[in-house]
Amino acid sequence: MSIVLKAAKRAEQGTGASRRLRRTGRVPGILYGGGTAAEQITVDHNEVYHLLRQESFHASVLNMDIDGATQAAILRDVQVHPYKAQVLHLDFQRVDAAQKIHVKVPLHYKNAEVSPGVKLQGGIASHVMNELDVTCLPADLPEFIEVDLAHLSAGHSMHISEITMPKGVEPVLHKGEDPVIASITIPRGAKADEVAEGEPAAAEAPEPAKK
Repeated sequence: MSIVLKAAKRAEQGTGASRRLRRTGRVPGILYGGGTAAEQITVDHNEVYHLLRQESFHASVLNMDIDGATQAAILRDVQVHPYKAQVLHLDFQRVDAAQKIHVKVPLHYKNAEVSPGVKLQGGIASHVMNELDVTCLPADLPEFIEVDLAHLSAGHSMHISEITMPKGVEPVLHKGEDPVIASITIPRGAKADEVAEGEPAAAEAPEPAKK
């Protein structure tokens, strides 16, 4: 998915200048990296506010149109107001098509409802991780990574090593690390509920006769 974000260079800097920009519906930001000097920029608040609500905006190489010149970049940081629906500042990093990037990509889980652990054993699927640190070339960056839970049974977990990674994408892990990303567990009291609803309780053994 190609996302174009229009921006403009800004000359004024500092807290006062940023406040004035925000009052006019603009958001201050910075574009850095790529062996080039950092650029102070501004973007339209309404445009970027709606883009930030799209999951793909956070895990895509953006085509930033800065005063008519296009640069490829990824979103690195967002500062928002603590209680207002207002974006305060944005950080973008330039990317080079020949250099790998390190970013967080959302995980999309599927088929939990047809897995043995949920469908046959009455378990509940838990998502331990909702995003994954990966490294890849900009052209290989996926909007999300699918995690198929179709074969997961109750009491079992899925690890990162079991994910089918998109071509050219590698998880960023420490040596020997293989974290759990999802599991299926039986809710507490489920067995007791089954007995109460339909399973006959075992007959109690008679007390031994007193001598």
